[in-house]
Amino acid sequence: MKYTIKEYENYNEQEIIDLYNSVGWTNYTNNPNMLKNAYSNSLKIYGAYAEDKLVGIIRVVGDGFSVVFIQDILILPKYQGQGIGTALLQRILNEYKDVYQKHLLTENTDKTIGFYKSIGFEMDTDIDCRAFTKIY
Repeated sequence: MKYTIKEYENYNEQEIIDLYNSVGWTNYTNNPNMLKNAYSNSLKIYGAYAEDKLVGIIRVVGDGFSVVFIQDILILPKYQGQGIGTALLQRILNEYKDVYQKHLLTENTDKTIGFYKSIGFEMDTDIDCRAFTKIY
């Protein structure tokens, strides 16, 4: 399947809501104003497109020098497993290759753990660390 990756510059609420809904991320879709503000305050966003249709997105926050946090990486379910997520992630890792810390938080499933480990990420427990999160 052919796709292109380019910077996501023009926020289209409906396509973003549809993408988040497709993977069940309703915390975002139930609060579209928060999502729009999150996008407008992101460090970098790339979209993956198949025939001009947004099929995946990666969104990064942080300072871009000492730390970046890969906040969102989503692929429409019917396009998963085709290398799009890997390509989006590699684009970010290449762009921020000199940044000291690159973080992300994901589901605790064999699939996600395997995916991120295959790209070189380590679990916090594997590097003698512990991550903490506070959700309102």
